[in-house]
Amino acid sequence: MDEHCEVNWLVDTEQANARQGTVRWDPVHSLWNGGHLAVALAIAPFVASPGAVLTGIALTGLFLLLGHSVGFHRLLIHQSFRVSRPLFRFLIWSGTVAGMSGPFWIMRTHDLRDWAQRQAGCHDYLAHRRSMPVDAWWQIHCTLRLDHPPRFDPRNLGRDRFLHFLEKTWMAQQLPLAALLYAIGGWGFVVWGISVRIALTVHGHWFVGHLAHRRGPQSWLVKGAGVQAHDVPWAAIPTMGEAWHNNHHAFPGSARIGLYPGQSDWGYAFIRLLERTGLATDVRTPDMMIARQALLGPARAGDQRRLRHHPCFSRQNR
Repeated sequence: MDEHCEVNWLVDTEQANARQGTVRWDPVHSLWNGGHLAVALAIAPFVASPGAVLTGIALTGLFLLLGHSVGFHRLLIHQSFRVSRPLFRFLIWSGTVAGMSGPFWIMRTHDLRDWAQRQAGCHDYLAHRRSMPVDAWWQIHCTLRLDHPPRFDPRNLGRDRFLHFLEKTWMAQQLPLAALLYAIGGWGFVVWGISVRIALTVHGHWFVGHLAHRRGPQSWLVKGAGVQAHDVPWAAIPTMGEAWHNNHHAFPGSARIGLYPGQSDWGYAFIRLLERTGLATDVRTPDMMIARQALLGPARAGDQRRLRHHPCFSRQNR
């Protein structure tokens, strides 16, 4: 199997078990997420202005694109393309400023879920299997402590001082941006550009993730996986293409997630722009993952042929 389709940062030890564990309150992330939501609900309406609202929306989209989708997910976690060291640091900083957590926490949390969903069975927390209110509380305010987790091994990234700096200061990274926003437009810009943005990012990320493991269109089934993914078409644009989650489960190491005509993928469009300007190399797409196709089965009749003949699987038509 192509190594870029593996879970990159976990070591699956013999004792590792995805089923047995305890959900516990996570005070750091709970207070952070709940605090920004409270500010967004209680204060934002009273300091709203056209400029503040537009700034909040624009910054939400900007950091979702550069930081969460391109920087954290496709670059840091899946290594689906390469960039220079300065650009790498800028994109990972953008992911940190998106406001969900630091880079190592994101890597560990993401890969634990990926690893667990590929097992024959896993804990309800990792499968988004509970009702929406319970899953929201679990994902936004709690963490899962597995009795026997796999080992987290960031390898060479574990020696990166810049990543450790971001991990330790991920909440404080909002302060320079907050100061700039205050200088431009006062407290209204700060509330909308920081708290509303973070609340939208955190809660939107959970909501789309919940739906993507519960209902929606499917093209592919991953053989042996206890949890399958679904697409959430209406969320394709606000998630920068991440909502084509069934495609992502099929080819997790691909920089391109929107595979079919009409599947908007702004994250991949930005990576292609970087590639055309010489700022990104080794951009990986499903045509480079032939071994991965052996692990996939079509969710509908005819999909296997439709995938193999799609232009995105032809290097010259990429």
